[in-house]
Amino acid sequence: MNEPQADTRTPSPPYGYSRLCLYPLEQQLRIVAEFYVHNIRPSRIAYRMGIDIDLVDKLIGGEVHQEAFNQMVIYYRKRRRSQRLSQAKKLTGTARVELQEGIERDFREADPL
Repeated sequence: MNEPQADTRTPSPPYGYSRLCLYPLEQQLRIVAEFYVHNIRPSRIAYRMGIDIDLVDKLIGGEVHQEAFNQMVIYYRKRRRSQRLSQAKKLTGTARVELQEGIERDFREADPL
C-alpha cells in the first residue's frame, strides 16, 4: 500500500517576520494602498511583500505620507469599483441590479482613512 508522505512544508513564520523589501518607497505606497483597498490585513501585506509592518501601520493610520497615500487609496478604490461593476455586467436581472447597488453602497461607505 501507499504510505502517506510526510508534510515537508515549513510552518508559518513568526509574527513580525518579513522578507527583504526590494521596492522603492513610492512603489511601497502603491502596493500598500492597493492591498488596503482589497481589505488585506496589514500583517499579510508586510509578510507577502516584504514591506516593514511599522510602515504599513503608519500609512494606514495616516501618520506618514498621508496626502500621497490617500490619493493612491482613492485611485485604487475607483479602479476596484469599476472592476467590480464590469464583472457585474455578466449577470442579468435582479441579481445584477442588487450587486451593482451593493458595489455602489460599499464605495460610498468605505472608510475615508
